[in-house]
Amino acid sequence: QVQLVESGGGSVQAGGSLRLSCVVSGDTYSSYCMGWFRQAPGKEREGVAAVHSDGRTKYADSVKGRFTISIDNTLIMNNLKPEDTGIYYCVTETAWRCRHDLLNPNTYSNWGQGTQVTVSS
Repeated sequence: QVQLVESGGGSVQAGGSLRLSCVVSGDTYSSYCMGWFRQAPGKEREGVAAVHSDGRTKYADSVKGRFTISIDNTLIMNNLKPEDTGIYYCVTETAWRCRHDLLNPNTYSNWGQGTQVTVSS
């Protein structure tokens, strides 16, 4: 069983930055994908960024150039916008299961509890 605990959320003004971290414990994978999804009130959960243990990364178009994900699943978010507001969830999965689609929520079976990010205008 895999446990994921997020940290680093908070409230910032538009244009500000936040750094999200995710601690993984339990039955970790030697080859894996890790990533971040978010969900805003009244909206569907969407993929934000993900990284494969082979070095591949994938970003949602809305965050390209502003967010950076690292292999340890740290997410650096710069130039935040009000539309980035939501609950951010850390995810992980075996490399085999996520080999084709890094930002499909159905790919991931391991989710954290989420951390709130609020960006005010």
